[in-house]
Amino acid sequence: MSESLLEVSNLHASYGSIEVLRGVSLHVVEGEVVSVIGSNGAGKSTTLMSISQVLVPRRGEVRFAGESLLGLRPDQVIQRGLVQVPEGRRVFARMTVLENLSMGAYLRTNPADVTRDLKRVYDLFPLLGERGSQSAGTLSGGEQQMLAIGRALMSRPRLLMMDEPSMGIAPILVSRIFAAIRQLNSDGLTVLLVEQNARAALGLSKRGYVLETGSVGFEGPSADLLNDPRIRSAYLGD
Repeated sequence: MSESLLEVSNLHASYGSIEVLRGVSLHVVEGEVVSVIGSNGAGKSTTLMSISQVLVPRRGEVRFAGESLLGLRPDQVIQRGLVQVPEGRRVFARMTVLENLSMGAYLRTNPADVTRDLKRVYDLFPLLGERGSQSAGTLSGGEQQMLAIGRALMSRPRLLMMDEPSMGIAPILVSRIFAAIRQLNSDGLTVLLVEQNARAALGLSKRGYVLETGSVGFEGPSADLLNDPRIRSAYLGD
């Protein structure tokens, strides 16, 4: 197997006295799309926040490109090329679309590169280019999700973590967003995808993990998980 770009080992995390993650381990090889599925409360979002150091893990290890991320601030994690699109989009509602995208590039110092990446975002999501001067808070949920993805891309990630990108979005825009993820991966971007739409996530990814009450219950090639009767019954509605 190729060397992992992201390696998470025996991760434990809590909110106060409530333990949420109980020894989560996973890895992502450069160039992959890897999905994480599971029911509400299984620890999917907590896993991403612990990886990005928004939530400090109690125990375990997170290594990215061979370097430990433990003890770093979230902005230092971003500087290393690991970027998260949070659940609920969290755009800056009073700022324009262009200002939101510019915020994604706030750590970068080469204006020409930033301009090129802005064009790349507009090519991926033409609607954002059409609404550059519009306040982000006036966009629909799906349009805000495109903006959140675009903002993350402006930081030029090496690995993009996405938390529930289809949540609360009209089906036609969900299709566009999943097509964009597929295109980004085809262009070489590595993606770790947390998604409640298990069928869509496993259909897009190469490998998958199933979280069950804070630990990995199943893992393997996405095609195998899609055909596993236990997964189909519990998460695919079959």
